[in-house]
Amino acid sequence: MSEKIKVVTIGGGSSYTPELVDGFIKRYAELPISELWLVDIPAGEEKLNIIFHLCQRMIRQAGIPMTLHKTLDRREALVGAHFVTTQLRVGQLQAREKDERIPLSHGMLGQETNGAGGLFKGLRTIPVIFDIIRDVEELCPDAWLINFTNPAGMVTEAVRRHTNFRRFIGVCNIPVGMQMFVRDALQLTERDHLSMDLFGLNHLVFIGDVLVNGESRFDELLEGVADGSLTRASSVKNIFDLPFDPGFIRGLRLLPCSYLRYYFKEKEMLGIEMGEFYKGGARAQVVQQVEKKLFELYQNPALCEKPKELELRGGAYYSDAACEVISAIYNDKQSEHYVIVPHQGHVTNIPADWTVEMSCLIGRDGAIPHPRLTRFDDKVNGLVHLIKSFEIAAAKAAISGNFDDLLLAMNLNPLIHSDNDARIVARELLLAHREHLPNFAAAIDALA
Repeated sequence: MSEKIKVVTIGGGSSYTPELVDGFIKRYAELPISELWLVDIPAGEEKLNIIFHLCQRMIRQAGIPMTLHKTLDRREALVGAHFVTTQLRVGQLQAREKDERIPLSHGMLGQETNGAGGLFKGLRTIPVIFDIIRDVEELCPDAWLINFTNPAGMVTEAVRRHTNFRRFIGVCNIPVGMQMFVRDALQLTERDHLSMDLFGLNHLVFIGDVLVNGESRFDELLEGVADGSLTRASSVKNIFDLPFDPGFIRGLRLLPCSYLRYYFKEKEMLGIEMGEFYKGGARAQVVQQVEKKLFELYQNPALCEKPKELELRGGAYYSDAACEVISAIYNDKQSEHYVIVPHQGHVTNIPADWTVEMSCLIGRDGAIPHPRLTRFDDKVNGLVHLIKSFEIAAAKAAISGNFDDLLLAMNLNPLIHSDNDARIVARELLLAHREHLPNFAAAIDALA
C-alpha cells in the first residue's frame, strides 16, 4: 500500500465522527492518512457541516497534513479509497424511537439491536450496506470495509451469506469496554500485556479467560464480578446496571457482556423499560437530547478536540476500535482485537459458515480467529445457536422483503413470546418504517 492513505467514512455527520478523527490524529505516526472523506445524505447535511468544521479545527490544531473533505456524493468519495468505515443510521434517531416504543406498547422489550427493534434496524440497514458494497467493488475493490453500523452481527452475517465481498470486518465497542473494565479491575499498567478469550455473537459475547503477561487471572476477576465489587465498573451507558446473580456467575464460569441482561434478566429489564415507557420515555429520546447538546458543543469555534460529553452517547470507543483495526491491517501488526468475522471452521463446535464475534489476530490479510480459541463453551452454545438462527433468518428477510420470512425471524427471537404478537408488531413496524423499507413495498401494500 502506498504511504498516502485515503479513508472514507459513510455517515460522516454522526456525533461519533470526532472520536474517529481523534483516533486518526493520535495514530498519525503509524497511520499517515492523507485524505479523509466524510459522506452523508441530504437529510444529514446540517450535521455533516458542523462535524466537518469541528474536525477541521481538530486536524489544524494537531498540525498534521491530513486533508478533510465532505460530500453528499458517496461515489465521488469512494474512488481509490483504501479503507471505508460505515456508521450510518437509516431513518436517524426518529426511527430508533419507533423501534423502541412500538414493541414496548405491546409488552415486548424495545431495544435498538435486540428483539423486534433490532430486527427492524437490520431490515433497514442491510440493503443500504449492500448498496455501499456494490459501489466499493466498482470504485475501490481493494479497500477494506470496517463496519460499526448496528446491528453489526446481523449485518456481517448478511454480507457473508448473501454477497461475495470478503474484505469486511464488523467492530463493536462492547468488547473494548470489557477490555477496559478488565484492565481497571486488575489494576494493570500500560506495560502489562492483556489477552482475552472473548467469544460469541455481537452483543452476545462472553469472556472465558484473561491472560496477563501470559498468566491467567480469570479466577480473581470472576470472583470480583460475582461478589458485586466489580459489577458497576463493567456497565455501559445505554443498559441499566443490574448485577447478575453471584451463584449464576460462579456456575457459568464466564463473564457475560452487559447486553446479556436482556436474556438472563429479561423480566427485570422489561419491567424497567415498561416503567420508562409509561412515563413517556424511551432511550432514543435520551440520545436525541444528548445529541442536541453535543452538536451545540461542536459548533463552538473554540472547540478543537473531542469533548468528554461524547461518552454519554452510549457508543463510546466504537470509532477508536475502528482506528485500531485499520492500523493493524495497514501495519500488518498481527495484534489481538475483538471483531465480527466469518470463522471459516476455526471453531470446531459450531457451523463452519457462521460469522461470530471473537478474539482475532489482525494483519494485512484481515482478521484470523485467535489460535487459542477453537471451541465455544457448551454451556452457552444453545443461546448462541438460537440467536444465530435469528440473525440468519433476519438477513434473508431483509433481502427477500417477504412477510413470511419476516414473521419467521420475529418468532425465532427469544425476546418475542407469541406468534400472534409477532404478527401485530411486525405489521405496525412495517407501516411505521415504510419509507425506509423499499424491499417490503409489496408486503406493506398488502397490509395497508
